[in-house]
Amino acid sequence: MRAFVAGATGYTGREVVRLLVESGVETVAHIRPDSSSRQIWETKFAEMGATVSLAAWTSEEFRTEFSQRPPDLVFGLIGTTRARAKEAQDKNRETYDAVDFGLTALLIDSCLTCERKPSFVYLSSLGVGPNSPSSYVQARWKVETKLSESDLKYLIARPSFISGDGRDVPRPLERAGAVVSDGALALLGHLGFKKTQEKYASMDNTQLARGLVNLSLAGFEHSVVEADEIRAAANRE
Repeated sequence: MRAFVAGATGYTGREVVRLLVESGVETVAHIRPDSSSRQIWETKFAEMGATVSLAAWTSEEFRTEFSQRPPDLVFGLIGTTRARAKEAQDKNRETYDAVDFGLTALLIDSCLTCERKPSFVYLSSLGVGPNSPSSYVQARWKVETKLSESDLKYLIARPSFISGDGRDVPRPLERAGAVVSDGALALLGHLGFKKTQEKYASMDNTQLARGLVNLSLAGFEHSVVEADEIRAAANRE
């Protein structure tokens, strides 16, 4: 089995790469060719035992990549940060719609050109729906809609807060939100609302990655999983 990981250098992606390799999966980790940390990640992924792809974000290059190394699984773990999206609004680039939706859509379309279409694992978000005022959530809803209307087998994962150590860019507000949320959920758990706690509690990148990898290797058709299901999958040996 061969897996292609888009967003491999991200907080979750790097753990997905590591766990796939440890599971015996031939893993291709994608790095943007213009990334300032390209050499660092080329070394790290080589040490993990993964192959590196430096395909530029164009339809032509991704179709070439997939024709040369046809994947069985494709992980769409792409996302820009809130700070970058806000900064980019005036520059008309790297917005949620351009990156989170646009690049993932390009990835999906490239998969559809494969002779043997791969299965697609998409990292979405809790609360995704058509009527959200959040551009972040709207971008993910558009991806989910595109996937559901495609011919691909897909696994859509909707975790709650993703928090923990090791981020390249600190997110203090997100971390604080996770702490407050987890505290309230712990109280609900003590009051007997365990299912609510499991659905909305935060998880770190390793737990999320392990859940995604375990779910993907177990096989899927057209699935949408929430945080409690991801957490349960992560706890499986």
